[in-house]
Amino acid sequence: MILVTAANGNQGRLLVPQLLAVGSEVRAIVRSEASADALHMAGVEDVLVGDLADPEVIGRAVRGVERIYHVGPTLSPSERASGFALIGAARAEGVEHFVMSSVLHAIITDLVQHEVKRDVEEHLLSSGLEFTILQPTNYMLAHRLKPAVERGVFELSWSLERRQSLVALQDVTSVAATVLVEGQRHYGASYELASPGRYTAHDLAAIIASVLDRPVRAREIDADTFADRVLDDTDPNVAAYKLRAMRAISARYTSNDFVGNPNVLTWLLGRAPTSFEEWVRAELEPPAA
Repeated sequence: MILVTAANGNQGRLLVPQLLAVGSEVRAIVRSEASADALHMAGVEDVLVGDLADPEVIGRAVRGVERIYHVGPTLSPSERASGFALIGAARAEGVEHFVMSSVLHAIITDLVQHEVKRDVEEHLLSSGLEFTILQPTNYMLAHRLKPAVERGVFELSWSLERRQSLVALQDVTSVAATVLVEGQRHYGASYELASPGRYTAHDLAAIIASVLDRPVRAREIDADTFADRVLDDTDPNVAAYKLRAMRAISARYTSNDFVGNPNVLTWLLGRAPTSFEEWVRAELEPPAA
């Protein structure tokens, strides 16, 4: 059995169907009944609703599990503690393979979410468990296209001149499925996952414009403006933590490029990774009749 955490999140929604398609038995853990209903509809029979910050929930989640795919609650104050606790429970249960979704360049300590994932990586490396760590760069996310489609503006909350690497979520989850199914071949590996290309905001805006066949310009917005659009936490402490993290991201990406190398992803996929232009076309162009 494979335990998938955050199973109705960005990765989980794509990964779970791939695992089911090859006959893997999946246990999903989610935080809401609505997410549980979505997974039941997708064909997952074993769905656990709960918070990984709760030791009882973790104990139930790992019982009888051979493999784990762990996606931590990014920008959550509980991410480090819940990661440590899940690793400890996996070790106690005798889990065969713990696969962790981390982040590209987790060693960067001035980014809150990197520092946390780095600590969880270190804890996993010291646990005695067989592990694989996936380190994806920034995801290609559909909500980033919305201002370009609606207002002809591509927005980033950091310098428009800095370069970044990107990766398609489908490529990341394809790798995750391969690693989970193949198992031993990937023990002890840390895989950097980035698609080809190192893009400024102007480069990305130009690609979107070419797909839409109309002008799209790049615009820099501040971290607080961006946070106001995407953060909906009612807990003021959680909201403050996330805002601090997003301000740190803006500061880091304004002073440094954030780039990776596509070789490992290409090897793992056995094909060329999805380019940003291919992804934009798939998101914005209507399917062929």
